[in-house]
Amino acid sequence: MKKSVQLLLLVALVATQLQAQDLTHYKRVVKEISSAKYQGRGYAKGGANKAGKFLEKEYKKAGVDEVTLQPFTIDINTFSGKMEMQADGKKLIPGVDFSMREYSPGVHGTFPVYHVDTLNFDAERMFADLQKPEYTNCLVECEFWFTYRHRKEFSKLQKAGECSNAGLIYTWPSPIKFFKAYGERVVDKPIIWVTPEAIEGVKTVKVDVDNQFLKDYEIFNVIAKVEGERHDSCYVFTAHYDHLGNLGKKVFYAGANDNASGTATLVTLAAYYAKHRPPYDMYFLSFSGEDANLRGSEFFANNPIVPLSQIRYLFNIDMIGDNNPVQYCEVSNEGMRGYQLFEQINNERQYFKALNRGELAANSDHYPFATRHVPCIFLENEEGDAFKYYHTIFDNWQHAVFDSYEPVFQLVRDFIERY
Repeated sequence: MKKSVQLLLLVALVATQLQAQDLTHYKRVVKEISSAKYQGRGYAKGGANKAGKFLEKEYKKAGVDEVTLQPFTIDINTFSGKMEMQADGKKLIPGVDFSMREYSPGVHGTFPVYHVDTLNFDAERMFADLQKPEYTNCLVECEFWFTYRHRKEFSKLQKAGECSNAGLIYTWPSPIKFFKAYGERVVDKPIIWVTPEAIEGVKTVKVDVDNQFLKDYEIFNVIAKVEGERHDSCYVFTAHYDHLGNLGKKVFYAGANDNASGTATLVTLAAYYAKHRPPYDMYFLSFSGEDANLRGSEFFANNPIVPLSQIRYLFNIDMIGDNNPVQYCEVSNEGMRGYQLFEQINNERQYFKALNRGELAANSDHYPFATRHVPCIFLENEEGDAFKYYHTIFDNWQHAVFDSYEPVFQLVRDFIERY
């Protein structure tokens, strides 16, 4: 082959690579949906649904053939009202010093604090102490994992009528985290997350926290389709666009990595395949309700718009806004027949130094499909510089990392071309 022809082929290859992923478009979507306009893409202020409407427009602008909204309802506990706490008169900062357990009721008042002696723990002594007048209506403070290991004893402190304490304080290292997964109910007593340094030695706390339980709250999945040459089977791409929402009136969880990063990847993949018609139909499923215990993906898996048996392979992209050179993944049993090719492509192209395959878990939207025998892979870039901000108020545009986007995009694209 003449050198001039080789050069032309090389230029064409490079041009194709550059056209494949669109980092500028990707960054724009991440920045938009992690902005204050969407209030953490939660439920109390309608942020998730606003983000879903934005994605509907983005998919249409990308040139896909069809966009539909799949509505469903959830019950969810929220905190968008008062969010104040003082420890021995010192004001604590929501999202920095404290947050709420997702299924906690609101709490208002001044409370003595009972500090559990974890070094010399005796459950009977603890329960006897809590009967003393000075600890009536107290908040019991203890390190979270200790309460988890002794959950039989501490579960009594969460139930009305079991003990006279008003609630619990779980300590968690800074940066303090917030969760929504089990917020479909409200328990009897309030549970507050606090950093150890904010509560150490504290005798009294004053708390003023509102909760609002939303019953049958309507949210929706955003489904985009790019038609391929064949319609008897398809590829599916999933990512959740919801996040944690608000913690009080002023604090929100932007979720730039979790999961604006995966959401933006789906949008740019849809734009790519709208311009480069694939051999099979492509579905891009932007799920809501993931941070509320995989509610959107479970609903779709129970109400699919395409038979699950027709899915050649499903890619769930969640939290890839990081810079670990090793890519974490989970694979369903049926997906293992394609995993060897996935590894082979990565070894050839060196998109990542390695793939780290973990045990399949109910930790993201691939799981409802994996349990229904769909071949799928979950991609998440963890343990990089952004991962430490997971489920904190610091997972925002200012801390956004973009290193993994292009290699993830290229690895998925190459796999589809060869599978």
